[in-house]
Amino acid sequence: MSEFFRQAGMALLGGWIIGVVFAGIRLPAPVPPLLGLIGAFGILLGGYCYELIFKMFR
Repeated sequence: MSEFFRQAGMALLGGWIIGVVFAGIRLPAPVPPLLGLIGAFGILLGGYCYELIFKMFR
């Protein structure tokens, strides 16, 4: 679990750096609208749930 948090922190830091750079050169952020991010989170959550259910019944 610690490895997950390290990777998540690095991803967040990388995204923050890109956000600062894009804001500094006055470009729009290269991210989808909020609903797109929520949808991507749902896909990720569904994948984790599938793995959990698969392990429970195996």
